[in-house]
Amino acid sequence: MYFDEFDSPEWQIFSQVSRPSRYCGSEWRPHSKADWDEAALRVCLAFPDVYEIGMSYYGFQIIEALIRSLNKNYLADRVYSVWPDMEKLMLADNITLTSIEHRKSIKDFDVLALTLPHEAAYTNILSIINLSGLPLKSIDRADNNDIPIVIAGGYGAYIPEVMSDFIDAFCIGEAEALLPELLPVIKSTKGLSRHDRLNELAKLPGIYVPLCYESGKVITRQISEKLFALDSMIVPSVNIVHDRAAIELFRGCSRGCRFCQAGMVNRPVRERDINEAHDSILSIIKSTGWEEAGLLSLASCDYSGIAGLIDSLSDELNSRHAKLSLPSLRMDGFSVNLAEKLEGLRSKHGSITFAPEAGTQRLRDVINKGINEEMIINCLNEIFSRGWERVKLYFMMGLPTETQEDLDAIADLSLRTLRLGRALGRKRVTVSASISGFVPKAHTPFQWEKQNSIQELREKGRHIKSLIHDRALSIAYHEPEQTFLEGVLSRGDRRTCEVILRAWQTGARFDNWTEYFDLSRWLEAFEYCGLDPEEFTRERAECESLPWDFVNVGVSKSFLLRERHKAYKGELTTDCLSGCAGCGIGCLK
Repeated sequence: MYFDEFDSPEWQIFSQVSRPSRYCGSEWRPHSKADWDEAALRVCLAFPDVYEIGMSYYGFQIIEALIRSLNKNYLADRVYSVWPDMEKLMLADNITLTSIEHRKSIKDFDVLALTLPHEAAYTNILSIINLSGLPLKSIDRADNNDIPIVIAGGYGAYIPEVMSDFIDAFCIGEAEALLPELLPVIKSTKGLSRHDRLNELAKLPGIYVPLCYESGKVITRQISEKLFALDSMIVPSVNIVHDRAAIELFRGCSRGCRFCQAGMVNRPVRERDINEAHDSILSIIKSTGWEEAGLLSLASCDYSGIAGLIDSLSDELNSRHAKLSLPSLRMDGFSVNLAEKLEGLRSKHGSITFAPEAGTQRLRDVINKGINEEMIINCLNEIFSRGWERVKLYFMMGLPTETQEDLDAIADLSLRTLRLGRALGRKRVTVSASISGFVPKAHTPFQWEKQNSIQELREKGRHIKSLIHDRALSIAYHEPEQTFLEGVLSRGDRRTCEVILRAWQTGARFDNWTEYFDLSRWLEAFEYCGLDPEEFTRERAECESLPWDFVNVGVSKSFLLRERHKAYKGELTTDCLSGCAGCGIGCLK
């Protein structure tokens, strides 16, 4: 869809679609792109959402640069989902997807590398494959050696059976560890039959090939001790969601929140050297002209060198009128000090965000959140005393062992936050509380739990909202229908492939966008396939075989079970940095 000829039919349809800038390319690259004709291997990275979402995905920038670093003759390009209006016109005019930079048909690449960022993107994956002119199912591509090998990675790859009909090979683990072995095999097997090529891929550690899988084989997540360092980034052609430079400070999390899949599957913690982080940020800012840099991780305040890094960057970034931002803050004084240092004078008029997750201390202990009531109140006192007037709070409802008291406490803590701000002289204080429905995720201590029904979540959300009568406090809860679908697909098995296909065939697209999400399509698809969706949201027996058990993410199942039992007792597990919790990962030295 990214076209060279302004008088071509492809260009002319731009006047008929919303936001044609999504499809025009014209990005700024601090480095030169590889030559198409000279490339020994051509990889197209595909993100299943629109350009402004996909270009905000830091992983794409990492993988694109990593591929270039592995071999100067490797070419990496990108493609993104098209909005439904563009898809309709492309299908009507028989226009296929082309890459954003080289503007080549996806069918001409050696690899189509899909990212599986979340469950709501699965139907968009099918649209990308279909618009590329490829058969949707891997088995229907088996006799065609002239089309790309379709691989997939990301969080969805840790529960691969849900999409196993459509993917040739899943990459279980981190790109830095997988691609150096995977790409040379794809390159060296050109000319062999597709079946032989997939068999060779299946021999690699961390690669799951559904068509070649031997029952009982365990696929072990591959991790890298060293994080890949960027010295530049591609600058988008239009405004995007996270329009900034970025650096990953560390990967993994030591805190052990029991609901958090990312915190479990990204273990162990691996920190970037502070000098490397410093040099990388400055290099990206200088080469791109961005005026903001994000310090990324699951809990950036836990980076051991965070204060020193911010201090070392301050003068240089101030001279360039650039700022730093943290995506996550803990509820403690150290985080508040960092936030004030990052925001400078603007903090007096900005907003600050925290995630207590639960309203009562009992439930925070159940989920192993690691914060107590005293920390929360002290943190709120600090932020209001230092001038903040807008506070955002994030909670979950439907957590294991939740009671009516826990729900009431969400409203109570939000109201207490508002009153505390007013008591400290912040007359214009506002508080917004966002409540999401809890989804039990695979590879976590709560993977066996029952998920609340749509009706239960709706009633809980409405109840909490009914307790609020102050205009300065806003309460919003995530749509329970979308939460329900997320839960179904996050613990699905191979049978859900046909459900996803049917939902896509009946029009399901962009299921994480409220204006396009329609649960009735999915319910019809489950009925059509003879499945009850609630089978996938039920409580699982601890002795039950789970569809993702053959994927070894490093954290042992016995550890997850111990953590589940501790949750029901309200017992805490200490931070990994304070002592080994015995999760089985075998922390890197």
